[in-house]
Amino acid sequence: MKLAVALILCTTILSAAGLPASDLVTHEWGTFTSVAGKHGEPVAWAPLSGPADLPCFVQRLSTQNLKAFSGLVRMETPVLYFYAARPTTLSVHVDFPKGWITEWYPQAARIGKADFPNSFAAGFAYRNGSIGWDSVQVLPGENLQFPGSKGASHYYAARETDSAPLRVGKQQEKLIFYRGIGSFQAPLWPKYLSDGKIEIRNTGDQPIPLAIVFENRGGQLGYRFVRGIEYLTSVDPPEMNGDLAQLRQQLVGELVEFGLYQKEALAMVETWHHSWFEEGTRIFYIYPRAQVDAVLPLKITPAPSEIARVFVGRVEVLSPWTRQTIQNAADQQDAATLQKFGRFLEPFAAEMKVRSSFIQQMEAAIAQTASRAACVQ
Repeated sequence: MKLAVALILCTTILSAAGLPASDLVTHEWGTFTSVAGKHGEPVAWAPLSGPADLPCFVQRLSTQNLKAFSGLVRMETPVLYFYAARPTTLSVHVDFPKGWITEWYPQAARIGKADFPNSFAAGFAYRNGSIGWDSVQVLPGENLQFPGSKGASHYYAARETDSAPLRVGKQQEKLIFYRGIGSFQAPLWPKYLSDGKIEIRNTGDQPIPLAIVFENRGGQLGYRFVRGIEYLTSVDPPEMNGDLAQLRQQLVGELVEFGLYQKEALAMVETWHHSWFEEGTRIFYIYPRAQVDAVLPLKITPAPSEIARVFVGRVEVLSPWTRQTIQNAADQQDAATLQKFGRFLEPFAAEMKVRSSFIQQMEAAIAQTASRAACVQ
């Protein structure tokens, strides 16, 4: 009896001290999206200028026009899952030293103060972002009702896992969700060489374990896997004979290898497949874990016995084919073709120095379409 009491007291003390709770596991996935300039460097763009894709119950930074914000990186849909054998209550805190948190759900207890400038001039940097949730109840086995919307949103795909449902105050969800915008430098810099090859430069201090060069030209697609990028490598563009179903299957397998559960990997790919595989050229890569922890420090109390964080970097690249397609569409005033490039048209046109009145009208039309609805009803 005394031994049992001692064990209970010991467990309580360890939990209170923030030491690992042996049956609590946390998994997280997310993406960092950037646009490559002429030399591969991340360039400023308006990452929040895409169409509304989040349900209206998701909380937002403010009533100001987030669509106009310019930055280097869009942190898209990090989600946190929790697995536990028994109900537990925890707190979650995320720092974003070179960014701001812009959207989240459930309601947070604390949001880092965002000092809005009069304008987002060159050199403006987002700093000191953070978000925190207190008293997050992890409720394994409970059948909770989650919020929804009439309109479709890829937000809901992230719920298709075996993670425990959560309750924060009066709000219930299968996960913790947040997004942001950042001023930090993405580590992977791609550019096209004069011989047609693609140079991939790793500017970080950790090897990039995997990159996938992807291209979609009018529905024809190709992709090429590149592994173990220490510093600099060059590869041939992918052959345009790829199979999308096979790529999705391979990508799910890679995400599992890097630490996600099968259903989590499936949920991540399902969440982003419309955006990841749309027309254009981009490179996906696995962010080194040490860099994820530096860019986005995470603290959970009591500490889980396991934390997996799998983030995919996405770099949009102005390929020769994309350059020619945009130029032809601008010359022919082909609005339908330019519309396909969405939020990436403006940085691509700026890189090409294409400033025709038609391009400007298209950029305005894309921005107007994005601002018609702030959220999915």
